[in-house]
Amino acid sequence: MRYVVVEGLPALGKSETLELLARFYPDRIIVLPELVKDVALNEGIDIFAQRQRLTEALISAIPRRQAEIEDVIGSGKLCLEESHLGVHLAYARALGDNSFVKAYKKIERSLLRPDLYLRFAAPISVSVARQQGRNTSRFFVPGEILERMMRYLNEWHLSRRTKIVSLNADRPVAVFLKDVEEALGLHYVSGNTQIDEVLPVIFLLGRPASGKSEFIDFMSKTPLPERTARYHIGELRVIDDFPMLWEKFIEDDIWVRLGRNRLYSRPADGNYMVTDPGIWPFLTEKLNSQANKELENLAPGETLLIEFSRGDAHGYRESLIRFSPAVLSRAAILYLDVSFAESIRRNRARYEEAYRDSILTHSVPREEMETTYRTDDWKKTAPAPYGKIKLSDIEIPYVTMKNEPELTDPQHLDARYHSALDRLWDEFTFL
Repeated sequence: MRYVVVEGLPALGKSETLELLARFYPDRIIVLPELVKDVALNEGIDIFAQRQRLTEALISAIPRRQAEIEDVIGSGKLCLEESHLGVHLAYARALGDNSFVKAYKKIERSLLRPDLYLRFAAPISVSVARQQGRNTSRFFVPGEILERMMRYLNEWHLSRRTKIVSLNADRPVAVFLKDVEEALGLHYVSGNTQIDEVLPVIFLLGRPASGKSEFIDFMSKTPLPERTARYHIGELRVIDDFPMLWEKFIEDDIWVRLGRNRLYSRPADGNYMVTDPGIWPFLTEKLNSQANKELENLAPGETLLIEFSRGDAHGYRESLIRFSPAVLSRAAILYLDVSFAESIRRNRARYEEAYRDSILTHSVPREEMETTYRTDDWKKTAPAPYGKIKLSDIEIPYVTMKNEPELTDPQHLDARYHSALDRLWDEFTFL
């Protein structure tokens, strides 16, 4: 996410929450205050009695605010804005202010659309009580107006099909703030954590069931300061091409129900077998597109992890070279090395475990394993245990981590992962 707007009834803590976030995440976010209140205070406008003047002042201020949003997004930080003009439109309709209703129709197309609207929600009675507790009569909004405003605001969101997340603001502060952080993907990094000592992009490669999911699970459960210091992995963003492939399988099922032929797959062993090998470069291009979008707002201290498996004719070199220089120039590669026999064994164990629990997993049919993954080109691409490979004139550090025998003890996994990632960090920093 690059641009999020926080909305909600008056006195639910929007300003205070955003002020706290700005204080604790100065390297990650920039907060823009509520435009309407900012304009009213700067111009000395009574927001209830001087509606026409307020509309004119807002129209004049909008280009500057849009430029501020673009500047924040361009800096790579998350832009958090308090409230938005859709809320002001709802208030205008609730107050019978036709001046802004007419003006909004002309200006809406020029407004940047947020990636997310985050609503602080609570009963109107809570808002009224908190407003009274603040004793700021200049901005007090009575309950009957708030009821009308919320009805209009909900209609506004529905008609525009916005992406909105609602959080209950009528809860203990610590609980509420934790949910706000989670919704925004923010996790505090202590001053002792060196956010500049993390790998910005990691390609996590290996045969099916080589331990990629287990690696991600281990890192996700490791506290961030320890993860950063010991493994050089920051706040995680993960992209994986399996959901993209699975979507194609489901689309094929839909084509069959419509009386058409499957395009990419056929059923096999309770799962699916790929029939069009062109799907592999297609998935790589999809990963590349998603990775470039993630890089646009990858903050210091974050790690983008790109997970996939390749084999047969469509190997790792062919796949990696499809990624843009923007991705490759910031990347390191961790290949989890297991034999084909071990991959088969773990894949089968994964399937049987899932079958007993009736949970869908991405176990791979034996036929697909034999056809696609029996051979891969990693050892040919990267013959040494660690080093650098050259792709598109870019040298990319890599480490091949032997990941068998299979380990489950966290202490043993820690030793294996720490050794591999320390070496990968050394290769990355001595480019």
